[in-house]
Amino acid sequence: MRLGLIAGNGRFPFLVLDAARGAGHDVTVIALKEETFPELSDAAARPPAAALHWISIGQLGACVRHLKAAGVSQAVMAGQVKHTKLFDVRPDLVLGKVLMRLATKNTDSIISGVADVLRDEGIELIDSTAFLQPLMARAGTLTRRAPDADEQRDLDVGYRVADTIAGLDVGQTIAVKSAAVVAVEAMEGTDAMIARAGQLAGRGVRIVKVAKPNQDMRFDVPVVGVSTIEAMKRAGATLLSVDAGKTLMIDGEAVVRAADDAGIAIVGRAR
Repeated sequence: MRLGLIAGNGRFPFLVLDAARGAGHDVTVIALKEETFPELSDAAARPPAAALHWISIGQLGACVRHLKAAGVSQAVMAGQVKHTKLFDVRPDLVLGKVLMRLATKNTDSIISGVADVLRDEGIELIDSTAFLQPLMARAGTLTRRAPDADEQRDLDVGYRVADTIAGLDVGQTIAVKSAAVVAVEAMEGTDAMIARAGQLAGRGVRIVKVAKPNQDMRFDVPVVGVSTIEAMKRAGATLLSVDAGKTLMIDGEAVVRAADDAGIAIVGRAR
């Protein structure tokens, strides 16, 4: 079967590409000029080579044409597109029609509209973690250190607030300290929010990252990596909570090692 990979930024697309090829799939990659790491070209060229096409974010028509020409019947989205790009996208006719139909132009509604277009063209958008299940966060304490009593109290507060804002599609991460919400993620992204929390409250903030109540695993899946731990270390954050089975841990063992080295506790919340 030929699989389509629609690639955003980060290492997520590289992992999906390698895993899909390892599972015996022929892969056609659609890379976004404004977001995808250029090194993906080299990765796609490695045997067995994957066809790769570079398009701009707004060129949904070109995306569909490339996938259909390759005989793709299933596609996966992997990697982030910065939310702020929503204000600067130049849509082609196909995407323009999608945007005109939407009552709200947040990330979920736009990508859901894109998924509808793909489906109408005979291309099913599948779970973006379908090939990466071993990298999904497990439940329980993932590091040597478990949360202490103060950190657990902050988690209890954090879960209530984070679940609420995630349900409103505001963001999926918050920072808490001494049972007070220090920072809420919006379009700036997790690492930028962590830095802001450190500036506002100093050492001792706790980071809570959650999935949306009805998380569509086809896109916008919560992701953490070593860069998340590095951002927390710079900010003086002591604890990271993620939702088990709903959060992708890029280089999971390296994430846990980095957290252990920094004295940061990581827990996977069972939903």
